Amino acid sequence: MDFISIINTFTKAVEDNNGAKLASLFTEDGIYDDYIYGPFKGRKNIEIMIKDHFYSDAKSFSWEMYDPVYQGNIGYARYRFSFTSTMDACKDSRVAVPGMAFFQFQNNQIKYYTETVNGGIPMAQLNLPAEKIKRVFQKWSDRTLNQDPNLKKMFLVEKNQ
Repeated sequence: MDFISIINTFTKAVEDNNGAKLASLFTEDGIYDDYIYGPFKGRKNIEIMIKDHFYSDAKSFSWEMYDPVYQGNIGYARYRFSFTSTMDACKDSRVAVPGMAFFQFQNNQIKYYTETVNGGIPMAQLNLPAEKIKRVFQKWSDRTLNQDPNLKKMFLVEKNQ
């Protein structure tokens, strides 16, 4: 499997607003778990995510993955991601953020994709109000704790001490 070719096709599909091309890289029941919008399961939902979420809120995407590492059925790559907001509250604001991509493969297709990003960076660049930032971070926190029972257990133990 050519991991570099896959990540280049992946990022180009997002930059080109080509949800069908992006979805074709995934297994039928593959999951794209986006740090902003959450998980999208299945090729059709992944295709719709690009048009109805990414490109309804932003334009002029640029995505570069580098320092790829692949072993077995797992791949990682650091990335630089940028876009221009089209949302009314922060229209034409440019965002640039670093992150880390995680890929799990099955039969040379993506079974699961997720990413780790410091979400505070784009929020500061978009100049969002503190109340909005708190609501978004609370949603991300809840989603993260609900997806990882061991992390949730650690959180509850620390919180109750």
